[in-house]
Order: sequence, then structure tokens, then C-alpha cells
Amino acid sequence: MDKIKLEILGLSPSQSQSGSFALVLGEEYGNRRLPIIIGMFEAQAIAIEIEKIVPNRPMTHDLFKQFAEQFRFTVREIVISDLREGIFFAKIVCFDGVRETVIDARPSDAIAIGIRFDVPIYTNESILSEAGITASGSDEEEEQEELVRSTPNRPSSRSFGDQLKNASSEELQKMLEEALGNEEYERAAKIRDEMSKRN
Repeated sequence: MDKIKLEILGLSPSQSQSGSFALVLGEEYGNRRLPIIIGMFEAQAIAIEIEKIVPNRPMTHDLFKQFAEQFRFTVREIVISDLREGIFFAKIVCFDGVRETVIDARPSDAIAIGIRFDVPIYTNESILSEAGITASGSDEEEEQEELVRSTPNRPSSRSFGDQLKNASSEELQKMLEEALGNEEYERAAKIRDEMSKRN
């Protein structure tokens, strides 16, 4: 199975789940995005390492790195390996100089550890096809999305599910382009799911 390299594009508060964050991963040589909802503490652990902030005491993921270094093993890569019933699964691929070991992990923990070891993050085509969102890049669409962003009275998120069910395929496509233009990847994922149900 071919691996597709991902990079961290952003971390933003979740619009639908209080206390959660959307971690957005992007395809290295493509325009697909993979949004993953993670908890507040995991988001903090990722943000601290990205910003190179050194906490007074080691956080859990820092402790994992120190433990690994003391026992002379390293992390080679992180793989977002599976998606089952809307839940992502990940693997931490470790090496002790002799053999490789694969450890099951939540994607948020795996990525928090992976960035501390400065290792690549991968996924596969089936996950990107199922859960990925294609970012649009044309100038005309960007202008339309900018117009939508500046328009007041956007629909309330409480009735968002109903809006999706009642929208036509063309309306869903337009909503998806708007969400992508606004970098609202969680919203875009819900629209994509509704579109997938109809296909």
C-alpha cells in the first residue's frame, strides 16, 4: 500500500464540539485536506511543540520521548492507518537499532509524539479518498468565497444538519466550496459526508 505524506496545516477550535479542536493535515504534493477532531490537551501538546515552547515540567509526550531516548529506541514515522465508523486509527513505527515495532495509538497522540521526534506523517489513499476534502484553488472561486465570508447572517450551526439534508446536490457543492474557502474543515467534512450518503 502506497503511503501519502501529510503535513500539519493548522489547528483550530471545533465549531460543533466544545473543548475540541480540528487538526488539519494536508497532502504534501496535492490539494486534499484531512481534518481530524482531537481533544484540548492533545491540541495543546501539538501546539506547544510546533511553537517550540518549553514547559516547566515535561508533558506526557515529552516524557515518552525521554523514555525512548534512555532506552535507545527512536520513532521512524507516524501512519494514520485506518478509519472505522468515523474514528481514525494511527500507528507509531519505532526502531531500536535491530528491529522495528509498531505501536497502536490515537492519531492525536501519535502526531504529538511524531513532531517531537521530527518524523514524517503518512496515510494511505483509501483514507484520503474517504475522509479527505479537496481544497479549491481557482481565483474565481476564491473571489466568490471572499464575498460569502463578508456576508452577514450566516446560517445557524444548530440547524446545520437539517440544512444539509434539505440542500440539493448543487447547493451542497456550493456549501462545500464556501467551507473550504473559509478553512472550516470540520464543516466541510460534514458536507462531504452528506454528499457521500447520496452517492
